Amino acid sequence: MMRSLELLAVRVVAAIVSLLPMRVVRRCGAALGRMAYAVDRSHRRIALENLASAFPARTERERRALARAMFAHFGSLLLELLKFGTYTPARMRAAVEVEGEERARQAYQQGRGVLFFTGHFGYWEIHAIVEPLIMHPISVLARPLDNAGLNEMLERIRTSTGNSVIYRQGAVRKVLRELAANRAVALLIDQHLHTPDAVYVDFFRRPAATTSALAALALRTGAPVMPVFALALPRGRYRLVYEHPVDPPTADTPDAVREFTQRCTDVLEMYVRRHPELWLWMHRRWRDQDTNAADDLLLRDEPDAEVDA
Repeated sequence: MMRSLELLAVRVVAAIVSLLPMRVVRRCGAALGRMAYAVDRSHRRIALENLASAFPARTERERRALARAMFAHFGSLLLELLKFGTYTPARMRAAVEVEGEERARQAYQQGRGVLFFTGHFGYWEIHAIVEPLIMHPISVLARPLDNAGLNEMLERIRTSTGNSVIYRQGAVRKVLRELAANRAVALLIDQHLHTPDAVYVDFFRRPAATTSALAALALRTGAPVMPVFALALPRGRYRLVYEHPVDPPTADTPDAVREFTQRCTDVLEMYVRRHPELWLWMHRRWRDQDTNAADDLLLRDEPDAEVDA
């Protein structure tokens, strides 16, 4: 019953935002996020604890302002995604400007597929949706939402421009097929991962359990690894950034998967430091300090190893 009510509420909100200009939707979303900051004590506490650890030199007042801005951003992201999903492809393309497009085209020219990565940062969902309108359709690694109705709604938006979604079952086989066909796969690397696939790397000077899938796939296939980010522009528009590919470690590097994962995480941290209000500080990213996680199952050729995003 609760999930039915959740789905109904989101559908009502989606119907309302479809009638509003994007700049108004952005403001309404920010107001919704600030309201969530005021009432959601649990996630507010987690965000403030994470910010205190990441930015110890900042005052408590500054960290609270960052937390409020972060809640406002994710409120905007939610409503903007619902609004963006109503756009025609031509309108979607007109709403973005692209930085570093040639880098991505050069990555495709290598013929090994491309591994795009980012985090719960900025407007990552919108970047993925627009990707086929800039270059080619991609596959997005994702976890299904607990609410099947909401998951179906989100998948419709994600695939509206030609993308596909890859879920856990058989994920490795599917990803390898995509890369072998010189197609791109996108994944997130900033969620806590408590499985044998996790490696521990430093994120804001603290060990964080991180998916090793990105590094393991890149080392196994030779696919270039490219960070991507999406930032807001005025008047309801967006800047999509293709960063320089992350160089893989040399063949003789000990623990190459961990080293490669660290390099990718460092790029994400650089962007989060530049725009801390755009990252998901309410997520319990640092849950434990156990650095004895096993190496990635991908390297042992287990085809159904878990790949999370």
